[in-house]
Amino acid sequence: MALQAGIVGLPNVGKSTLFNAVSNSAKAQASNYRFCTIDPNVGLVDVPDPRLTKLAELVQPHRIVPTQIEIVDIAGLVRGASKGEGLGNKFLGNIREVDAIIHVVRCFEDENILRDEGAINPVSDKEIIDTELQLKDLESVEKKIQRNEKTFKADPKLKADLDVLHKCKEHLEKGKSIRELDLNIVEKGAIADLFLLTDKPVLYVANVDEASMHTGNKYSALLAEAVKNERAEVIIMNNSIEAQIQEMENTEDRQLFMEEYKMTEPALDRLIHSAYRLLNLYTYFTAGVQEVRAWTIHQGWKAPQAAGVIHTDFEKDSSKQRLQLTKILLNMDQMPLAVKPVN
Repeated sequence: MALQAGIVGLPNVGKSTLFNAVSNSAKAQASNYRFCTIDPNVGLVDVPDPRLTKLAELVQPHRIVPTQIEIVDIAGLVRGASKGEGLGNKFLGNIREVDAIIHVVRCFEDENILRDEGAINPVSDKEIIDTELQLKDLESVEKKIQRNEKTFKADPKLKADLDVLHKCKEHLEKGKSIRELDLNIVEKGAIADLFLLTDKPVLYVANVDEASMHTGNKYSALLAEAVKNERAEVIIMNNSIEAQIQEMENTEDRQLFMEEYKMTEPALDRLIHSAYRLLNLYTYFTAGVQEVRAWTIHQGWKAPQAAGVIHTDFEKDSSKQRLQLTKILLNMDQMPLAVKPVN
């Protein structure tokens, strides 16, 4: 399975630059004007994992297949997007399709980069995006309430769903996101079909200047304080530096470049690992002469489900299929290894 993460944020905060840094299959246009990105750019990025490299060194396979994340570069949202401003409805629809949100927030000063919202204020910028997503979710919840109120007397289950919907409505009207509501699994079922934007897990990227890329600055500190109760993560990085690193094809040049900036690894690696933790994803490996491959599964999956990622027949609950899976794994040099995330 491929995790799909959407990059969002106000215009000119560094979204497309980040996309160029993470994507190894497409390049987004990064320009200094609003709505540079109209149709979402989509690219794939390999999930970095030193264990996969080590396995390949031991096995010497014909090919190495890392697991990947699909990254979607969604156009910059603006105030009023929920009402259609700046082609907002189209962009919000793109966000609805992703599994997680990577929210890029501008945490640097540069008078040469256009900004519509006045002085640099990462908390205000974050709240503008939050408000637009909350308003769109409120619209979705209210529409479902109207539908259910017409028929709930004939279906008792709809009464319970209505209670959850009203709970969500009140929460959104307070300017809060659904992911902060702490719904149980049954309650989540009542809104699952809405694919609510504010129910998606969020990873914040504080895009800082070069001088702040290791320690952060006053702006990134304000952002971290503002989201501390959201169970979200904040990654501090300079998107421009990360894009330059990814453009270097020569490994030695890349290493020298990172040493110059006192980097032990690209911040991009930390971002990808954080996205994995955000969605409770784990990686396991199969190793053989033909290939060494990484597979992505969800935390808590049992062996038959994990095997189903390789082939759906392996997940069937029968002793015959389990015996067949065991033989394939043992006899074809496909022994699964290390079912855990990279920290």
